[in-house]
Amino acid sequence: MNANQITILAILIAYMAANAVIGVWMSHVSAQENASSGFLQNYFVGGRTMGGVVLAMTIVATYTSASSFLGGPGLAASWGLTQSWVAAVQIGTAFLTLGIIGKKLGIISRRIKAVTISDYLKARYKSPAVVILASIMLVIFFITQMIAQFKGGATLIQTVTGLPYISALMLFSAIVIIYTAFGGFKAVVITDTIQGFIMACGTFLLLFFVIRAGGGMDSIIEFNTANNPGWDLLGKGEFGAEIPALRPGTLLSYWVLVGVGVLGLPQTAVRSMGFKDTESLHKAMIYGTVVVGILMIGMHLAGALAFPLVGEEQLANTDSVIPYVVHKYMPTWAAGLFLAAPLAAVMSTVDSLLILASATILKDLYVTYFAQKNVVAAVRADQDENKEVSDATEKKIKYGSFALTTALGLIVFALAMNPPSILVWINLFAMGGLEATFFWPLIGGLYWKRGNAAACIASIICGVGTFVFFNQNKIAPFGIHEIVLGLIAGGLAYFIVGMMNKKDLDPDVLENCF
Repeated sequence: MNANQITILAILIAYMAANAVIGVWMSHVSAQENASSGFLQNYFVGGRTMGGVVLAMTIVATYTSASSFLGGPGLAASWGLTQSWVAAVQIGTAFLTLGIIGKKLGIISRRIKAVTISDYLKARYKSPAVVILASIMLVIFFITQMIAQFKGGATLIQTVTGLPYISALMLFSAIVIIYTAFGGFKAVVITDTIQGFIMACGTFLLLFFVIRAGGGMDSIIEFNTANNPGWDLLGKGEFGAEIPALRPGTLLSYWVLVGVGVLGLPQTAVRSMGFKDTESLHKAMIYGTVVVGILMIGMHLAGALAFPLVGEEQLANTDSVIPYVVHKYMPTWAAGLFLAAPLAAVMSTVDSLLILASATILKDLYVTYFAQKNVVAAVRADQDENKEVSDATEKKIKYGSFALTTALGLIVFALAMNPPSILVWINLFAMGGLEATFFWPLIGGLYWKRGNAAACIASIICGVGTFVFFNQNKIAPFGIHEIVLGLIAGGLAYFIVGMMNKKDLDPDVLENCF
């Protein structure tokens, strides 16, 4: 390891450690200030105190991931600006999520004291089968997505510092697990806010140094036109080869997967449960759209402009394009600061998935269906500010949350020691699975009164089953991605089964959820 690599490693370690310290400290302060809210309200939804900036940044940071800073821009280096057709639709994700489900889900969650998406599903559909099935799907696909993020963080540290992959993985895992386990939701959203600003700054840094290293925009455009024909928005990508992503069916599919489909991502939907007031929500819709626009446009433009700076070895493994450019063409100080950006994207996604997976297993499965009666009563009291929880029982719940979050992190660490190859595809598979599971139960549940438990179960089984079948058998009729087929199958199942329901609507559901 040379002097530059040591300097970069020191910057990254300092950044990660600062996140851990700030997150845990802010969580402790918040818990003291909002002691009356109870442990679960504070640990899993931060006492519902997020303002506009914090809400926007935590939505952005949760949604952006390793593929946003490594996989996507890496593909843009070979595909050219055509990758922008996939990236551009992501700009409206924060506005879409908060605008369609934000306020409604936030109001309902306060009414029913919900701290997880499964809490909402339980109140809306009144079915243990719905909660158990949805929770199992959530944990499976969350673990899959976290493997991609752990690999992304470790690969990034390994590439620019020279550390062995396992050592880099251990360093990354330790920091994220510590501040998520001991800080809870408040630590996650505070560090997400910091990371959102870091990601925006890192994007501008990368663009500046890529353009400078390429000899200016005119020189880069001339080189790309000569050596990668059709690299522009209507082109054919790497060395003139046809890009499947530009086929109408495939392009429409990705607009669903990373655009409309994000309404079914529980890790972003749960943010709607923690905002302070309507004004904060409206501000977050604007701030979030601006920041996502900067990140998506900037990073994918930088990737497309980096083509003259990389060789066939990097283009063969697109995850290595951005780390290679940073390591070779940016000064040490700038490299260290920029690399904090993709590291921030990875960390912010991991901590959000980790805290929600922990909540799902502990509260939605263990406490609801397996815990002793005194623990269940304590949880109910914890969610009701007019009741008290014994110190012993609260400590049991608290330490159980810490232990479970840590255990989940260690499981993902073990699985990430030998993960699949390309980050962007692992991440998209996990996203598709989550959308196929939660899209119709969430959207249908919020806006269609006749949706019931049977419809919800049918939607999950048909949606996920269709998605996995077409994914594993590599069947893509007309270039249509399996997520579109999964959402169509899930939607048909949800509405057909729902319309078959002739029973009177449950008055409690109507009162609490509409």
